[in-house]
Amino acid sequence: MAQFQVALYALFFALLACIFQVQAAPLEARQIGGLRCNIARLSTVRNLSATKKSLAQVDTADAAAADAVATAQSGLDAASDGISTIAQSLFTGQDAPAEARTQVGDGLTSAKAALQPLVGTDPAVAQTMQSLEKTISAGQSVVNNCN
Repeated sequence: MAQFQVALYALFFALLACIFQVQAAPLEARQIGGLRCNIARLSTVRNLSATKKSLAQVDTADAAAADAVATAQSGLDAASDGISTIAQSLFTGQDAPAEARTQVGDGLTSAKAALQPLVGTDPAVAQTMQSLEKTISAGQSVVNNCN
């Protein structure tokens, strides 16, 4: 566990070092954002990963549950793809495409709508919904804190 924490801290500080080096360019053009913005971005990615892991634990023996999980997984994949597009844009100094932001929001909304009927049927669904709500909240923080 300690090795994981050391690796996580090293990654965090490496990201911070990169952020501070990149800030020599105009912030508006690069959309790098401030500390709150970057924390919100990392939180969104972390929570999305946790949501995917939780979703994998949902019992899919029932056909309706299997369909709901497949739909939710598609939504989460779409959100991940949108985040990847945004990240690539930021790293290349381009504006993040509005379509990618919409793709993230739509993917998360789709996943939530698909899982909503399963709430109360499986403890893993409750865990997945909790992680999904954290992802949505972090995504809203990105919208509020990043330009």
